[in-house]
Amino acid sequence: MSETTPGLLGFQRKHLRKLAHGLDPVVYVGEAGISAAVVAALDVALRDHELVKVKLRQPTDKKAMAATLAERGGAELCGLVGHTVILFRPDSENPRIELPARPAD
Repeated sequence: MSETTPGLLGFQRKHLRKLAHGLDPVVYVGEAGISAAVVAALDVALRDHELVKVKLRQPTDKKAMAATLAERGGAELCGLVGHTVILFRPDSENPRIELPARPAD
């Protein structure tokens, strides 16, 4: 969990993965790995969209790279499908994506 986002519950991550299904990757991590330019591009993408896909090119350890992207972007890791990472960081002033609440029993 990052400092800027609340911890997500499983059903909320599932909801975000569903929303991300039709999205195209907006940030690409090349052979050079996670550079300052990639982190800056990720920050802009998260600010603009809240929910983004990041495409990894031939990662040696995709789980570690996904966790690093989430940490450096101040985002929540929602999923890792193949070489595509799904990240979420709500806008603190004007959130556009509403997370579902747990239904009452």
